[in-house]
Amino acid sequence: MKYAHNLTYLRAHELLEYNQESGKLIWKKRNSQPFDWSTSGKEAGFVDVKANNRRAIRIDGKLYLAHRVAWLMVTGEWPIMDIDHRNGDAGDNRFANLRLASVAENNRNIGVQKNSSTGFKGVHFFKATGKYQAHITFNRKRKHLGYYDTPEEAHAAYCKASAELHGDFSRVS
Repeated sequence: MKYAHNLTYLRAHELLEYNQESGKLIWKKRNSQPFDWSTSGKEAGFVDVKANNRRAIRIDGKLYLAHRVAWLMVTGEWPIMDIDHRNGDAGDNRFANLRLASVAENNRNIGVQKNSSTGFKGVHFFKATGKYQAHITFNRKRKHLGYYDTPEEAHAAYCKASAELHGDFSRVS
């Protein structure tokens, strides 16, 4: 789904109120038509499962991601980079939870994948050795961190490397 990014600061404030503490965008009452009066005072948008459960809002016939609209409403500018949710919760649009990030930084803040065979990020079982292998990706290169007897040992190696390489964007679970 293609999302727009041409909503203006003034138009956003004309239609919406943004609560920085709750992260919610609320429809304002409007005096002009067309506007669905039944939505006035309610949270704007819907959870878009096709967009990793991020909230999307339809304004003037175009779709916008709520966290990007929130950024616009607080800073007065469209974000020039990705917006990362610090806590990894795509539904938590509190301004304190939003930060600019490169694509790589945003990807570093992804948790363990649901299809992980070990349940640990950066760890998989390596059949050839019968051990658990730890690895991490940095600057588009996969770095081998060693083989370990237990997934917990391998994950400890991943956690250490992630803290060193990824810094504030490190996410280990």
